[in-house]
Formats: sequence, structure tokens, C-alpha cells
Amino acid sequence: MQLPVNITYRGLEKSENIDNLILDYASRLEKFCDHINRCDVAIEQPNHTHHKGNQFRVRIDVTVSRGHELVADEKPTDNRAHEPLTKVIHDAFKTMERQLRHLVEKQRRE
Repeated sequence: MQLPVNITYRGLEKSENIDNLILDYASRLEKFCDHINRCDVAIEQPNHTHHKGNQFRVRIDVTVSRGHELVADEKPTDNRAHEPLTKVIHDAFKTMERQLRHLVEKQRRE
């Protein structure tokens, strides 16, 4: 199944490399849960200050059949302000993988 992925950029330019990275990570989500209906990814650069570096925010919304919606939201913190966008995307998808694993385990017990 090809997972439908919607990617939104706010405050930064759209990048084909970032799109491909997100699509690769999103396709991996299907290994953890095979009944994902949609995946929305929002990439945001809320502040363009040079004092704290480029702070990126990545939010992933995944809807799973049976009415479940999961959200992974990686926000910048003072000690992580200088992390590159690729690292923030990686961390957000790792958080989503953990949530999907937890949901699948819970559904199997029920």
C-alpha cells in the first residue's frame, strides 16, 4: 500500500531533498502499522533569529483506521536549537514509530 503523505512548509522554502527524506521515513511507518489512512507532515521555522540558530518544528499527524489519530511534535528547545532539520525530522518520525508500536500492541491485547 502506498501511504498518502501531505507535506506542508511554513517559514522556509520547499525542498525536494526534504520531501524525499520524509517520504522515505513515512514509508517505514507501514512496517509498524499496516492500517494507516493518512500522514500529514508540517515543517515550520517559526523564528528566523540568528542568536539561537535555525529552530525547526516538525509535526506529524497520522490517522489510523478504527478512529485513532496520533501526533508527534518535535519542537526546538534551548539545548537543541542548533540541530539540523534532518535531525528534527528523524526525531519526529522516531516518536511516531514508538506511538504506532504502542497502539498496535494495545490493539493486539484487546
